[in-house]
Amino acid sequence: MSVAAARRTALAAQGFADGRPGGGIDRRHLRRFLERTKLVQLDSVNVAVRAHYMPLYSRIGCYPRELIDKAAWSHRARQPRLLVEYWAHEASLIPVEDWPLLRWRMRRHGGSWRTKSRELLERAPGLVDDVLAAVKESGPVGAGALETELGGGRKRGSGPWWNRTDTKQACELLFATGELTTGARRGFERLYDLPERVLPAEVLARDPEEDDAVRALVERSAHALGVATESDLRDYYRLGAAQCGQATAELVEEGVLEPVAVHGWSKRAYRHKAARTPRAVTGRALLCPFDPLIWQRERAERLFGFRYRIEIYVPEPRRVYGYYVFPFLLDGELVARVDLKADRTAGLLRVRGAFAEADGDVGRIVPELADALGDMARWLGLAGVAVEERGDLARPLRLKRPR
Repeated sequence: MSVAAARRTALAAQGFADGRPGGGIDRRHLRRFLERTKLVQLDSVNVAVRAHYMPLYSRIGCYPRELIDKAAWSHRARQPRLLVEYWAHEASLIPVEDWPLLRWRMRRHGGSWRTKSRELLERAPGLVDDVLAAVKESGPVGAGALETELGGGRKRGSGPWWNRTDTKQACELLFATGELTTGARRGFERLYDLPERVLPAEVLARDPEEDDAVRALVERSAHALGVATESDLRDYYRLGAAQCGQATAELVEEGVLEPVAVHGWSKRAYRHKAARTPRAVTGRALLCPFDPLIWQRERAERLFGFRYRIEIYVPEPRRVYGYYVFPFLLDGELVARVDLKADRTAGLLRVRGAFAEADGDVGRIVPELADALGDMARWLGLAGVAVEERGDLARPLRLKRPR
């Protein structure tokens, strides 16, 4: 299999060869998207748009963001929630019916998270039970409200990025073990609730054996990726090497996965039996840094020849491209990248840097990128696009006004 064929296979598996819907966007489109990607990563950064909104937009275009909010964090009898939060590929939204496939991880976290929280549990031995009881009585409720209810004033944890109170740490421990889940969100604050008030009884009743659950997760990874190495399959749900290796071997034996050699790849790859390889992939899309097409950086380099590193945590003088950089997909290739910021006060999508790949055709890229930026600004409710001076695409983008 050539790299070009593997690339088209991967793009088709992720929904980039489906074409964009012509009418209104509704839950049917969200379900179709989830059939492709299986999950959506959550991230707290909101410099341009929250990460969980962007992958659906990248594939189908403008849609109301309330579609995801309602699917994940509200429950009505006629429209039960489609999504629930848990640790899948990092913090993620997963289909409600997939929650039981991670119960083995919840049991493991019951040990590992309690080990990490040992100092807290020794210092405040009744806190976890108090939090659970308070959520049972008051949920959905945030950690801050719980801290006030339980008395607050406890010692804060330390760390370079987090400064969590004991109460928040207890909530996260109970979330990791599956004893709490996210009932709703207020802004981006997680409001904790009991799983039995969030998930259907039939979902809660399912508890597959670990081997069966892992095999199902690897099959989902393979379906979402199209063609992938074992390490790619493992990364999608952050599985262990031994458990993923066993599941992969079993899926090959069952005929679900077919071993293939991709030219230039040093490791064996596996193609899902349902994967298709279109003759061409057309269209354009801006991809957030946490899009499942590119979140495995080494895979993105193998597929697209695109070296991508997120620079959020890099000191500003050492950043190469910028703080929050969106790769630009055009006709099946990653041809450029733009550092974006939504300036909500000024009503502008600011392009703080714009860069073509080394072999990119600037004359072809600029009009497509300009229009893609204009489309994204309108989707975000912004009045326009402002291009700053960094990068080789900055000047031609300023000269080309988006439609």
